[in-house]
Amino acid sequence: MRAARLLAAARRASGGLKEKGRGGGRAGVAASAAAMFLWGSLRAAAARSVRQVRYLHGTAGCNAGGGALFVHRDSPENNPDTPFEFTPENQKRIEAIINNYPGGHKSAAVMAVLDLAQRQHGWLPISAMNKVAEVLEMPPMRVYEVATFYTMYNRKPVGKYHIQVCTTTPCMLRDSDSILEAIKKKLGIKVGETTPDKLFTLIEVECLGACVNAPMVQINDNYYEDLTPKDIEDIIDELKAGKVPKPGPRSGRFSCEPAGGLTSLTEPPKGPGFGVRADL
Repeated sequence: MRAARLLAAARRASGGLKEKGRGGGRAGVAASAAAMFLWGSLRAAAARSVRQVRYLHGTAGCNAGGGALFVHRDSPENNPDTPFEFTPENQKRIEAIINNYPGGHKSAAVMAVLDLAQRQHGWLPISAMNKVAEVLEMPPMRVYEVATFYTMYNRKPVGKYHIQVCTTTPCMLRDSDSILEAIKKKLGIKVGETTPDKLFTLIEVECLGACVNAPMVQINDNYYEDLTPKDIEDIIDELKAGKVPKPGPRSGRFSCEPAGGLTSLTEPPKGPGFGVRADL
């Protein structure tokens, strides 16, 4: 759209200058030259705009859902005919989730039920989305819209351990690049790829909300914070050995407390009801 507007503006402007150029003389030559320059400049700007949009779409699509694009392409492992059913245990969970919402508003549970489908299957094929639409009595397109908007839904298979490296500004300033490079070197894969043994998938993500503990990564549901390249290598070794590394900061501090220890609020927190009137 922006490119089209730029080209239209260029045509109008250069057209006016060409009209002036028909008058002849030095002024006419200058006007014609200006028209050619303006037309060329705006065409180049429009082309850059189109390339930028394509680049942003491509990079966003690469990271969305473990490397999926924002469109569906049938494949042997991902097509509407591939069977998907919720387990009896998850069917009970779905009923409990739906009961959290007012009657007639089942669709409000779509994000939670999509997450449940992904946890059951390991990723989110289109047959699972169709089942969610059926269970929640909503148009499949509405489910697709949610699944393609949120990058936490993996619409392509991912490894057993989904490594999500935050590379937004706070983590970048704390050298998240070295963490990413250490992972790539350790696993021998690039961003958006999965190891041949299907054990690890690596992606870059936007802010995960743990800026004070930067740099950090999320692996499946766990946060690993205050990382050094050696820390992330040790974490990967533990995962390869079938262990679950302890989540949280690797620097030894508690949660997001200052590295030098607390300087205020050092007393134990008051218990429930502190400061509340006795008659309440």
